[in-house]
Amino acid sequence: MQFAKRLEPLQHNVFADMDQAKAKARASGLSVIDLSLGSLDLPAANHITDAIAQALTDTSTHGYLLFHGTREFRQAAADWYTKKFAVSVDPETEVLPLIGSQEGTAHLPLAVLNPGDFALLLDPGYPSHMGGVYLASGQIYPMPLRAENGFLPVFEEVPQGILAQAKMMVLSYPHNPTTAIAPLSFFQKAVAFCQQHNLVLVHDFPYLDLVFSEDIAPSILQADPEKTVSIEFFTLSKSYNMGGFRIGFAIGNPALIKALRQVKAAVDFNQYQGILNGAIAALSGPQDNVKSNVAILRDRRDTFIQALHRIGWEVPTPPATMYIWAKLPEAWASDSLTFAAKLVENTGVAVAPGAGFGRFGEGYVRFALVHQPQILETAVTRISKFLYP
Repeated sequence: MQFAKRLEPLQHNVFADMDQAKAKARASGLSVIDLSLGSLDLPAANHITDAIAQALTDTSTHGYLLFHGTREFRQAAADWYTKKFAVSVDPETEVLPLIGSQEGTAHLPLAVLNPGDFALLLDPGYPSHMGGVYLASGQIYPMPLRAENGFLPVFEEVPQGILAQAKMMVLSYPHNPTTAIAPLSFFQKAVAFCQQHNLVLVHDFPYLDLVFSEDIAPSILQADPEKTVSIEFFTLSKSYNMGGFRIGFAIGNPALIKALRQVKAAVDFNQYQGILNGAIAALSGPQDNVKSNVAILRDRRDTFIQALHRIGWEVPTPPATMYIWAKLPEAWASDSLTFAAKLVENTGVAVAPGAGFGRFGEGYVRFALVHQPQILETAVTRISKFLYP
């Protein structure tokens, strides 16, 4: 068989390699502490699961769910957004349900890019941003994220020749994996840049609530309230512990929403109505569980950072997200994949190698704070024995 060339860039997946390494460690008898995946160990709140459970016995929810059947969810999403960011949203033309925000970043390039067009992506960045561009037969121009720039891209560094062929830019702050937060002034600059160069501005926004100061992170639509070039993707996976339910939504420019809806209509229907009922309960109900999540992650962050510092691994304290972005010790500075593979092979501690997030992620690893503090302490003890045998 001969397969499409667009699959070629997808053949090598660092995270699939890490899954094999974890399986090998388990087979050798090691207990694995998996800090490589951002899948929280916390449950969805009772009022969310109750809403889903109540739908199960309602046979009217058991059929296909088309766009117009999602009206109540779209209204809840619009109300939630306006309450958070004071930007008005039309639930009919500016909201689209998604199977998590990853569906949005993976499918929007199919609506925006022609073969050969460029997308400007953050490097390091979330792998599905790259995958969506490859599936659309587009080209990627990586915008380097450097610590000295606060892990924000420098738009002026993008060559004019690339801009002439570019159709979209993808941002994501608070940022996975670097944990950086972008100020509203940066988004205002990004909007002006995309307006000037006729680029679609995509903002992947899964970690908006997971900020350890008093403020939530700014939205791209606060910088583009008329939604001239922008679309933003949300998920209930992180804030509401609903990762397995695969529910998110897009808010933004009506033409972009319509185009993404056309792609979606060719690929799938919407989720089960009961899941949407749970999402409505999450967005419109008590938000205490979101605050609790942040407090739990702050405690885990502090525990893990302090433990790393005790073993001599100096890592900055992240301002947001559920991750630690750690610069590797000098001996491993150019081979994060080997470090991650050897670490899990020898200790059972699994981490995400920075190279898996792009060329400029090399020299780092990402730890996910997905276990209780005592388990995180154990993980650091094992890491210490690996680094200093």
